[in-house]
Amino acid sequence: MSKLTDVPKRILIGRALQSDKLGETLLPKRIALPVFASDALSSVAYAPEQIFLALAVAGITTIHFSWWVGGVVALVMLVVVASYRQNVHAYPSGGGDYEVATVNLGANAGLTVAAALMVDYVLTVAVSTTSGVANVVSAVPSLHGHEVAISVTLVVVLMGMNLRGVRESGTAFAIPTYGFMVGILGLMAYAAVRHFFLSDSMHAASYKFDLVPAHGHENVAGLAMVFLLLKTFSSGCAALTGVEAISNGVPAFQKPKSKNAATTLLMMAVIAVVMLIGIIWMGNLTGLKMSENTAQLIGAPSDYHQKTALAQISQAVFSNFSPGFYYIAAVTGLILVLAANTAFNGFPVLGSILAQDRYLPRQLHTRGDRLAFSNGIIMLAGVAIVFIIGYGADPNRLIQLYIIGVFVSFNMSQTGMIRHWTRLLKTETDPAVRRRMMRSRVINSIGLACTACVLVVVLGTKFLSGAWMSCLLMVVFFVMMKAIRKHYDRVSAELVAAEERPDETVLPSKVHSVVLVSKLHKPTLRALAYAQLSRSAHTSTLEAVTVDVDPADTAALKADWERRGIEIPLKVLHSPYREVTRPVVDYVRQLRKDSPRAVVTVYIPEYVVGHWYEQLLHNQSALRLKGRLLFTPGVMVTSVPWQLESSERRRKPVEWNAPGQIRRGDLLRVQKRAGAAADTEPGPGGAGTTDSKDSSA
Repeated sequence: MSKLTDVPKRILIGRALQSDKLGETLLPKRIALPVFASDALSSVAYAPEQIFLALAVAGITTIHFSWWVGGVVALVMLVVVASYRQNVHAYPSGGGDYEVATVNLGANAGLTVAAALMVDYVLTVAVSTTSGVANVVSAVPSLHGHEVAISVTLVVVLMGMNLRGVRESGTAFAIPTYGFMVGILGLMAYAAVRHFFLSDSMHAASYKFDLVPAHGHENVAGLAMVFLLLKTFSSGCAALTGVEAISNGVPAFQKPKSKNAATTLLMMAVIAVVMLIGIIWMGNLTGLKMSENTAQLIGAPSDYHQKTALAQISQAVFSNFSPGFYYIAAVTGLILVLAANTAFNGFPVLGSILAQDRYLPRQLHTRGDRLAFSNGIIMLAGVAIVFIIGYGADPNRLIQLYIIGVFVSFNMSQTGMIRHWTRLLKTETDPAVRRRMMRSRVINSIGLACTACVLVVVLGTKFLSGAWMSCLLMVVFFVMMKAIRKHYDRVSAELVAAEERPDETVLPSKVHSVVLVSKLHKPTLRALAYAQLSRSAHTSTLEAVTVDVDPADTAALKADWERRGIEIPLKVLHSPYREVTRPVVDYVRQLRKDSPRAVVTVYIPEYVVGHWYEQLLHNQSALRLKGRLLFTPGVMVTSVPWQLESSERRRKPVEWNAPGQIRRGDLLRVQKRAGAAADTEPGPGGAGTTDSKDSSA
């Protein structure tokens, strides 16, 4: 069975890597930039669009405010990046905001950050993928209506690429990320040449339509204008998503890790700010008009399909060079889809840290064949697909859930960093070091002030628009992680070994050994021999047990048992309803009830087949029986396998001569005494009928 799964697994994700190859997966800055910064860089493709969409509510008269909003968003981004550079140097282990909050603010604060980041990572995948598909559909309108299927397929592809490992996926993502940067900067340069040197007029596809206010008012003033600008600002802050990814991924950088991560963070900020301001400038230059409801565009036909902001801008700028338009559409779609890679790199690392701290299942802490945290990657993809399907792959609906998690983690992180520097300053005496710490604390204080204001604005303007869902998910994740930790703590407490000397250890008074039997064939004889050699003569009892589901078969078994002269007593359990598992479990529990200090060992003979299609021919009764017995205190279950010719181990027999194992000569002697010359074929029956991975029950 394993061979059947190994081949396609190796084709899809590559050959397994040894643990000592982990260092070879570390990333240089040129690869780390597209791997960890693709989310923040790609967000400039939809953040300006959200600004124009928000301002469109008040009509054409407010479009010029996009400059101011974009400038404030850029300023906040630079402040946040400056703050996170302090995080990277102070906490290079990769815990990021979670580690900062846990160490400085306590476990509950850390869990709050973790819940926020998990929501953010899921939405990063959903928003980035659907936005990329929307840009592609803008260039290829025939794909309209298939957004959900395309988005889900792309998430699955991304999952497969990340399962191959960080370095391979990073190399694959580097080309489109750099292609996107070159494309946007080239678009800005081409627009500047046409505008300043050639004096060409450039008009977006929507320039011929007029915008009307949603409520029929030409001008918005007073508190309404303030609320509009705040909502526009909160929408534009989508450009800040992904900034924290580098601080969470410091361990993936080549040495010196902290320095390389801080440099990459600064490079990302400069490039993102330049592209953000450039797209807003081109949007105003081309007369871009966006609307969530195309009915708000005067003169637009009823079936008008609005293209994305960047698609309209590039179409206007490259009106005399169509290859440029399709290039921008292609690289924008790619970068937006691949921006989800930031989450695929961040979520598994965070999940591994949380699993190590016993807040998530332990399976998330284990690296897969390719040294990636495979379980975390698969989990992220699955949850993101649920959101994509649930919201119809509409990025404008999904983005309303966005940002909340980002700024919750921003605030908790900056608060933790302020406390971190304050604690260190109490013991630091070197003047130069103290000055650096005080400077870092000031930077983090400014970052906290900015992010706190943004969080208040985002909650006030987006809560009813969909942000409540993010808040609810954070609460659910928080409660879930607390419950998981409580479970692991309870299990650990129960498993702690008592501090007592060996002679004080309470041993069971005796061991009842029970061998499940239906027919006297090779697996049964092996189980009887093994049970005989395993028991202690003074403290153990041994009996064979069968379930009477067919009187004729039971009578034949008893006759064969007596004919062979097997000295082990055979007990028959009656089953009027032809059940096998329940009578065995009830009998074992009765043994425990009669001798509370005794231990019951149940031997289950079974035969093993080697092909997957043979597995389908057997009822897997051993699994059911073992599952029931596992919940019975004081019961041990031992499987005694018999490998058939089709199994790999049967084709390559192993001598039982290792220390502590039965020697082949001993086994043959016991089998001879038990009448091992029989070669009865397995047949249907009660307890003891061996199946592939089935109990004799």
